[in-house]
Amino acid sequence: MSRPPFTATIAALPRLVPFVGPEAMERSRGRAFRARLGANENIFGPSPKAIAVMQDAAAENWKYSDPENYDLRAAIAEHHGIPMDCIVVGEGIDGLLGLTCALFVAPETNVVTTEGAYPTFNFHVLAHGGRVHAVPMSNFREDVPRLIETAKAINAPLVYVSNPNSPMGTWWTAGDVQSFIAMLPPQTLLVLDEAYCDTAPSGTAPPIDVSNPQVIRYRTFSKAYGLAGARIGYAVAERSTIEAFDKVRNHYGINRVGQLGARAALLDQEYLGNVVAQIAGARDRISDVAVRNGFKAIASAASFVAIDCGRDGSFATRVLQGLLERDVFVRKPIIKGLDHCIRVSCGRDEDLAIFSDALSDVLATVHA
Repeated sequence: MSRPPFTATIAALPRLVPFVGPEAMERSRGRAFRARLGANENIFGPSPKAIAVMQDAAAENWKYSDPENYDLRAAIAEHHGIPMDCIVVGEGIDGLLGLTCALFVAPETNVVTTEGAYPTFNFHVLAHGGRVHAVPMSNFREDVPRLIETAKAINAPLVYVSNPNSPMGTWWTAGDVQSFIAMLPPQTLLVLDEAYCDTAPSGTAPPIDVSNPQVIRYRTFSKAYGLAGARIGYAVAERSTIEAFDKVRNHYGINRVGQLGARAALLDQEYLGNVVAQIAGARDRISDVAVRNGFKAIASAASFVAIDCGRDGSFATRVLQGLLERDVFVRKPIIKGLDHCIRVSCGRDEDLAIFSDALSDVLATVHA
């Protein structure tokens, strides 16, 4: 007996594992991490009001979620001051990026992104048979003018930009982003991933303009709102684009508990403000740890800090492995030019104390 063959596109793809999760690492190690600082999760947690709503909703989890996501979309619409029919809810930004590729990427379609930028978008492009054209970063930032020039040169329908950027945490100002949008060639759509906009300085995200059909903006409840496990994100775009999302999205893909929790989290902006302040304080503390150990912290607007270890990728890998051996989970970029850095998620004081002690111990061993 045999199964039918995979499509030629899928058969040609290598085995892709975007991230090895901390749970898998703990299973292979045979012990838990003392500090979980590698997945850009919000260790401070979601709003207590959201937790209470989700706890109450658990007893009714026999129900499907509302396939229209009506109440959540209504809350998002009011929050941003935009029409409901310009919003689509999906399984985190990852799921929405996959739907975007379903709408715009056919075999041999050219797509432009940045070397070392968030890789899941690339996997979606390749799974639809598209071609990824990656532009190097410039000074640890996505080189958006060059991205747009490349899109124009190869007639690419999609150009991906994250602001603030993952994995480096760098950012462009709202004025810069508006200038980039004005530079877009007529055939190109800006895929603007704003997963970390809630932790960024005021003036990073420009006002939302749903009249412009050349921009889709992606937001998430996984980062500042502390609901990474709920897998709830949303995209904002011109009305006809959102109508197309409804043709391809998984209408029952959102879990009901997360759907209700996300709405409660959005409504508790006071708690969000407190968490964002704690994240900013944690960024400062991570930067201090880096400097005390002879490293350089890259200024970040995200919920993590990239630390330049000052030497090559091999040295940074030794630092990373040393931290993992001491039960501190962090990650590092793998692209040359960024691979001399490690990346540390913001955490509580007790988490960062463990990281600080472990890093000093690692460096004492490495230098010895």
